[in-house]
Amino acid sequence: GCFWGVERSFVKKFGQAISNPRVGYAGGVKADPSYKEVCTGKTQHAEVLQFEFDPAAASYDTILDFFFRMHDPTTLNRQGGDAGTQYRSAIFYHSEEQRLAAERAIVRFQPAFGKNKISTTLEPATKFWDGEEYHQDYLTKNPNGYECPTHFERTWQKIAAQFGGSVPE
Repeated sequence: GCFWGVERSFVKKFGQAISNPRVGYAGGVKADPSYKEVCTGKTQHAEVLQFEFDPAAASYDTILDFFFRMHDPTTLNRQGGDAGTQYRSAIFYHSEEQRLAAERAIVRFQPAFGKNKISTTLEPATKFWDGEEYHQDYLTKNPNGYECPTHFERTWQKIAAQFGGSVPE
């Protein structure tokens, strides 16, 4: 959820290891939804970032590790002050291998979040709908634009301390 900050975080972290980053919508029931429609919650879409990656430069496991450290995956349908199903923590997988890797990551990282259960959904990547052009690379085009304050890279030590958990092995 909150795709502007997610896009900025992933591009900053992975640089050339990812390509074609696009923000948009996935996991909903309406064809070609608009931002306004998604914001109502009625379309059931999540705000997402889609990109391609070079596994030699950034493995899927490395991407998953970053994903769980750059936001709070324990808040159901919420990121910071933004609430609604469009802000759910979700991984849209493209293969059975990716689904299994995401399941293993949740099990591996859950201890860091203590009693706060990871609520990240695992959903098959079906149709991705591009967000409106003004949303693409929004924070570069609008340097003073709103960025969700919960999207930043944390260490596992800081997460474990914050949530009363233990550092994953």
